[in-house]
Amino acid sequence: MMDALGEPQGVLVLGGSSEIALATVLALPRGRMRRVVLAGRPSPARDAAVATLTQAGIAGVETVDFDAADTASHASVIDRVFDGGDIDVTLLAFGVLGDQAEAEADPDAAVAVATVNYTGAVSVGLRVAARLRQQGHGTLVVLSSVAGDRARRSNFVYGSTKAGLDAFAQGLGDALHGTGARVLIVRPGFVRTRMTTGLDEAPMTIDPQDVAAIIVKALRKGKETVYAPGPLRFVMAGLKTVPRPLFRKLPI
Repeated sequence: MMDALGEPQGVLVLGGSSEIALATVLALPRGRMRRVVLAGRPSPARDAAVATLTQAGIAGVETVDFDAADTASHASVIDRVFDGGDIDVTLLAFGVLGDQAEAEADPDAAVAVATVNYTGAVSVGLRVAARLRQQGHGTLVVLSSVAGDRARRSNFVYGSTKAGLDAFAQGLGDALHGTGARVLIVRPGFVRTRMTTGLDEAPMTIDPQDVAAIIVKALRKGKETVYAPGPLRFVMAGLKTVPRPLFRKLPI
């Protein structure tokens, strides 16, 4: 259980090779950290994440196989993790960008993106929330995106999945209010990760470590929603007010 200074003992990463999640684990206070579970598909990236955390001096790093699209397996995965001890911070950090042109040409490709980013998140998010409610403490950190604030022509399939995820996370946070458990929604802009390699960087592009610092600060302050970086809050608020005919013409 997190102490009065907000130091977690148990951390679960759903999307075990996520660079943002890995940076967040490294940025969390480690004085009482005893267990970190990396849930994801077996891969060299997951193995590298284990090595990075272990070399950083974090004890109790373990892995569990997890596939966001395989919703039938989620109950057993979450039960296995929480039966092994309380989890103070859960990072829901999986997702795929997909290819917009491919998604428009092949609806099955669009469904695959939606299955991972939204359906998989709903499935595992509700199960984590139930265990946090049972514990009476803990935070589910949901990595959303500014892409969900207003869907753009250039990536509306991805943006729509993040919009759905964001709305789900808001409602889940309200459902947990008063239970001792809570939800923190994180809305990053363009972050330099494997997923964005080769793409043109947008204004206010940041690194995973920058997002991690924002997450840790938000956890400490008990916030419910944060943008990464913070000024994106005002940018997105402005974009929401742009008339649709004009919005279509913006080079975004």
